Amino acid sequence: MEQHAPGGQYGPGRERWFDEAAGPIVRPYAVTRGRTRPRGEPLDIVTILVATGTPPAEPGRLTREQRRLLALCRRPHAVADLASELDLPFGVIRVLAGDLLDSGLVAVQRWTSPAAAPHTDQNLLRRVLDELRAL
Repeated sequence: MEQHAPGGQYGPGRERWFDEAAGPIVRPYAVTRGRTRPRGEPLDIVTILVATGTPPAEPGRLTREQRRLLALCRRPHAVADLASELDLPFGVIRVLAGDLLDSGLVAVQRWTSPAAAPHTDQNLLRRVLDELRAL
């Protein structure tokens, strides 16, 4: 049984894993397995992610942070908001979210600008407005 010194918890090599004032200490590179960039497309702070609803092929392979991120993405979230909610650095969220993107568990939600909408939508809005005025 591993012994814990007063004032903190220690890992197998006697390195300190816990700081009473700050809480658990986990370096960002440990969370991302040493990676600093996502493998796929780059994600910026305003990229919106949403869960696809696809079940993970190997649920046990997801890290705790990835499971938490996936749970938050049940509703669309910006990457910056995910970093804030999970209290993790933006770079860590980019790597974890990139892994979830690669595995098809989350998708980037793309927004189209009103200028990109087809003209038929404008015609439909005019007809609705005309009908409302007729009431």
